Amino acid sequence: MTAIIVISCVAAFLLFAVLPTSLRTVRPTDRGLVERFGKYVRFGKPGLVWILPFGIERLIKINITEMMVDAGGQEIITRDSLNAQVDAQVYFKVKPEEANVKASEYNVFNYKVQIVALARTTLRNIIGTMNLMEANSERGKINLSLYEQLTKETKEWGIEIVRTELKEISPPPDVQKAMNNVVVANNTKIAAIDFATA
Repeated sequence: MTAIIVISCVAAFLLFAVLPTSLRTVRPTDRGLVERFGKYVRFGKPGLVWILPFGIERLIKINITEMMVDAGGQEIITRDSLNAQVDAQVYFKVKPEEANVKASEYNVFNYKVQIVALARTTLRNIIGTMNLMEANSERGKINLSLYEQLTKETKEWGIEIVRTELKEISPPPDVQKAMNNVVVANNTKIAAIDFATA
């Protein structure tokens, strides 16, 4: 009888000692990848996920909600050899299916950092083919080109590009002043023509 009590106490102790290290919670905003000794073994959906304790298995949580990264301000030389300060934002999310969650972890090293570098390079390529006036007036075209290129380049990463936003294209102050003078001159010319023909 004493042996049964001892065994029951040891079993209860082990249960309470091991259980907290074996249960993990995956929130609805996350998906989980369970690895055993560094090898992927199963997918963790929202709720309780049981893993083998003592470091045999580990749970990697991947956020699947929409995220935003800032491509960071950078100076880009346009086709007409003018410098412009350009900044953009990229909105994206990891797709929730198992294959995509695995791809976001195993096909790319730190997709948040990589997408910033890719967005910066892509912006340089797009705006480098335009003159400054075009770049300023065709933001929608730049956004679309950036979106399409990022979607194509990240298709193996398990992520979805939701949208891209060009925040600003700022020419140097002297160029901005010259552009304003051109607009004023054009408006004055149009007004003079209208007055002459009236």
